[in-house]
Amino acid sequence: MKRLKWLVPVLIAGAFAVSARAERLDGIAAVVNDDVVLESDVEEQLGLVLARSQATPDSDTVDTLRTQILNQLIDEKLIFAEGKKQGLTATDAEVAKELETAMKEIKQRFGGDDGFRQQLIKENTTEDKLREKFRAEIQRQIIGRKLMAKTLPKKTISQVEAEAYFKINHEKFPKVPAEIKLRVIQIPPSADSVTDARARVQALAIRKRLSNGEKFAKVAAEASDDPATARNGGDLGFVNRGLLDTPLEAVVFGLKNNEISGPVRSSAGWHIVQALERDTVKSVAGKDSLDDHGNPPVEVHARHILVRVQLTEADADRAKKLAERVHTQAVKGIDFAELVKRYSKYDGPAKDGDLGFISVATLQPQIRAGLDSVKIGNVSDVLVNAAGFNIFKIVDRKGEREYEMSEIKEELPDAVAELQQRERYDGWIKTLRDRAHIEIRKS
Repeated sequence: MKRLKWLVPVLIAGAFAVSARAERLDGIAAVVNDDVVLESDVEEQLGLVLARSQATPDSDTVDTLRTQILNQLIDEKLIFAEGKKQGLTATDAEVAKELETAMKEIKQRFGGDDGFRQQLIKENTTEDKLREKFRAEIQRQIIGRKLMAKTLPKKTISQVEAEAYFKINHEKFPKVPAEIKLRVIQIPPSADSVTDARARVQALAIRKRLSNGEKFAKVAAEASDDPATARNGGDLGFVNRGLLDTPLEAVVFGLKNNEISGPVRSSAGWHIVQALERDTVKSVAGKDSLDDHGNPPVEVHARHILVRVQLTEADADRAKKLAERVHTQAVKGIDFAELVKRYSKYDGPAKDGDLGFISVATLQPQIRAGLDSVKIGNVSDVLVNAAGFNIFKIVDRKGEREYEMSEIKEELPDAVAELQQRERYDGWIKTLRDRAHIEIRKS
């Protein structure tokens, strides 16, 4: 089942676009020999990536992602064509087995047969059309896997080989990114109490519908204010710790499987959450990852219904003015810890505003740019992100550096095997591209 976790969401993301696509003339993103990559295929996958990242990247980042996805889809076309050329096939039994697994999972994501049928009606399509789309995608996936196994079989790397490769090819390994130690005062815009109470009443009404027996996926599709997940029955996928607002995370990881929560407040609004299943986080090699205490961290497959608390310009202006007043106090030298205690609403594990060392690469571009020129011990201007208005204090900085072998010794064999596999794959794909006619269409 784990193997299909990526495949099935990809199919789900575009599965219900079949009828909509038929109603309009689709653009061509690229020509690959006698085949094409459609613009809608690129946008569907882009939407999935953005939904899974739960972030709001800038336009340059979105354009980069779009280009990466287009190139990935071109590579998939080339791989499938090469597999067919070499006479590789996906048997009816192989396709049928994976198709049934995929259909079972998509029905679960919509809360069972009833929720699934409701979504089919909503999207003006049929289960047969959906199966046909799944069948073609699964066939390509199977042929691609067979070709990869034949052309680029995985190799096992010993510890001695891995360490020798690391010493000789140090420059091929990623570096430890530059880090910055931060404290933050975060002031999010907040709705007035009447607006917040009204939204909570809506959430309670939704919870009552579920208590009365309505299917979660059906209610999510009808009532959730999260468009990225509503069409998938509210499915959030597998969630790791650190991705959700603290109160929401605490509830998600505290629920029993299939248990539904009461209203939970986050920075976005009020949520009703259900935990579906649990699993351990896997490494690239398919083994259990371990946390700092040597235990495999748990991820929860969850879904939610959101009643968004709408914010007004007046709410944002009120928060901005407060942040500017606090910034003035911080610049004058008033104790930062005291300002954190008095004003910050940062909803993270560090209630005192101490974020510790953070990789600079993980910061949003506008935050990173606002911190680049701030010296150690000084505070930033008021910087804005999706969470609100932020004032950062730079406590310390660490520059980019190379990994020491001792830091990655245990993961080195898997890392080297993956790196060598990637090198072989890149060389092989380059050969396929050199032999192919590829034309990128500019939209």
